[in-house]
Amino acid sequence: MENNMFCFQCQETAKGFGCTLKGVCGKNATTARTMDLLLFVVRGISVVANQLRQHSLPVEKDVDNFIVDALFCTITNANFDNESIMKRIDKGWEIRDALKHQASAQNIPLPEADELNWKGSHNDYDAKAATVGILREKNEDLRSLKELIIYGLKGMAAYLEHAMRLGHNDESIHRFMQNTIAQITTKSLSADELTVLALKTGEIGVRTMALLDKANTSSYGNPEITRVNIGTGTRPGILISGHDLHDLEELLEQTKDSGVDVYTHGEMLPAHYYPAFKKYTHFAGNYGNAWWKQREEFTSFNGPILFTTNCIVPPLPNATYKERMFTTNSTGYPGCKHITADEKGHKDYTEIIETAKQCAAPTEIEHGEIIGGFAHNQVLQLADKVVEAVKNGAIRKFIVMAGCDGRMRSRDYYTTFAEMLPKDTVILTAGCAKYRYNKLGLGDINGIPRVLDAGQCNDSYSLAVIALKLKEVFGLHDINELPIVYNIAWYEQKAVIVLLALLSLGIKEIHLGPTLPAFLSPDVTKVLVDNFGISGIGTVESDMKKFGLMNE
Repeated sequence: MENNMFCFQCQETAKGFGCTLKGVCGKNATTARTMDLLLFVVRGISVVANQLRQHSLPVEKDVDNFIVDALFCTITNANFDNESIMKRIDKGWEIRDALKHQASAQNIPLPEADELNWKGSHNDYDAKAATVGILREKNEDLRSLKELIIYGLKGMAAYLEHAMRLGHNDESIHRFMQNTIAQITTKSLSADELTVLALKTGEIGVRTMALLDKANTSSYGNPEITRVNIGTGTRPGILISGHDLHDLEELLEQTKDSGVDVYTHGEMLPAHYYPAFKKYTHFAGNYGNAWWKQREEFTSFNGPILFTTNCIVPPLPNATYKERMFTTNSTGYPGCKHITADEKGHKDYTEIIETAKQCAAPTEIEHGEIIGGFAHNQVLQLADKVVEAVKNGAIRKFIVMAGCDGRMRSRDYYTTFAEMLPKDTVILTAGCAKYRYNKLGLGDINGIPRVLDAGQCNDSYSLAVIALKLKEVFGLHDINELPIVYNIAWYEQKAVIVLLALLSLGIKEIHLGPTLPAFLSPDVTKVLVDNFGISGIGTVESDMKKFGLMNE
């Protein structure tokens, strides 16, 4: 019996194998197949664009923008709106055919590929989509490696789009993405060749995260140690979710003197660490926790919610907040107002602001403060203090617990792990995984907080910069000689590019949980274990012993 869909790109994939009837994320089978067809279009465009570049011909920026957006919108929890995905497919055919015309005019030969020639009517889309998904590659190991690379490219696209929206771009990253997709589409690459390509994807992932770091810090300043309010005020509020700082900036500007406060949710928490946003007195604080708690927290927030990137949990049928949901960029949800930018990239948030004015103030669900802002620039300012603490034994080990949070009960492991860590250890974190332990009050070591939050998932780059600096300071030859343990939680494709980036930097002995990716075949997993020491997690007690963290 043919599956209605097949998707295994996220950690929560059904039964640790793959979602075949409906995505655990809430994506229905039709949406999944439509995304498969969009990726089919992306492959066709990439093949032609790559061929043009091989002949030293320019490729328009619209092509780059389309591919980045298309990859981003297929990330887990980003877009559930079939109509918006279909519009992208239609636009993609136009781009592909225009590129083919350009190649023909220059007598540039194109390889044979279904992705270059097929184009049916809307009535044909669903049937075609069923033939071009993940399972089109019959060899399990080749499929595993190809999907590993594609998921890395999806994460890369997400980070690149954020940088681009702040005016920072790198043509070489676009070239790499399109060349890589073209190779996977038209060449019979061996497992060894695909493994090399996966590591190269990680290398370009480092470059992409460095670009985004430069975009963020040059636009908003270097993150600094900040105490963030987690309570609420008495005025109506707008809750902004996702990762895009440019959207936050525009929203804060347009809500000045409106009588409406702005709160962050989930991965937007680190926005409070940037100096440029501290001038906004109505930037009230962070509301709630990680993305997966949004159904209850969006209900109690009372005001409108703006999704700037992935992290959408489909609201229940009786949800009171769905009419207050707004999407933008690569996100989409049926029935929700989607805010688009004008030709200059400006967005008008008037409707969100007016909606907020009609709403009650947020219902307080907690109060107090959490501390963050420990990106690489801030931590390196504390380097002497940190090095001294390591040398005198006050800090025995650093535990990198970056990554994603999720719904599975097994993720309670990370809270228990953090609670059981010896008092002479420091947690380095980035991403929404921190919500498992950033409110535990774990104290400090000689004034250094025991939870150092570098920021969003892309700020895992900061943790790599910190590790490389410590390696230099301690005069070590190998980054793996540092007193650092990597115990990382993952959920979706941005975590994949972070993992590949860490591997490309030579970091070994990374522990992934709560489960290893379903898209890794047994043979590919063995390669990662044998060459990089990647492993899953066990019980908290067994892992404490394995990591050498048990007190005598």
